[in-house]
Amino acid sequence: QVQLVDSGGGLVQAGGSLRLSCAASGGTFGWYAMAWFRQAPGKEREFVGTINGSGSTTYYTASVKGRFTISRDNAKTTAYLQMNSLKPEDTAVYYCAARLGFGSTYASDRVYDYWGQGTQVTVSS
Repeated sequence: QVQLVDSGGGLVQAGGSLRLSCAASGGTFGWYAMAWFRQAPGKEREFVGTINGSGSTTYYTASVKGRFTISRDNAKTTAYLQMNSLKPEDTAVYYCAARLGFGSTYASDRVYDYWGQGTQVTVSS
């Protein structure tokens, strides 16, 4: 059983930066692809980005490409989401998620087995 703990959210002005962390325990971290999703009030949860187990491959949704970067430190069993040039429309609760393996369905929240509790990111204009 894998446990994920999200942290690092907060209030930031537009154009600012935040780094979210996702600390994992209870599994072999390098076996798991990690992903970030977000959910804004009144909206469905949406895919932000993902990284494979070795950290060699990442995918992002179009709206964050070039601004957000996912990374991982397998020795620390932690994944990160570096968010730069933040916009008010990035305001949401951000969740990390984990799944065994890595495949073409990475943008679907249904393929992820484990979830963090979420961390609030608020971007003011």
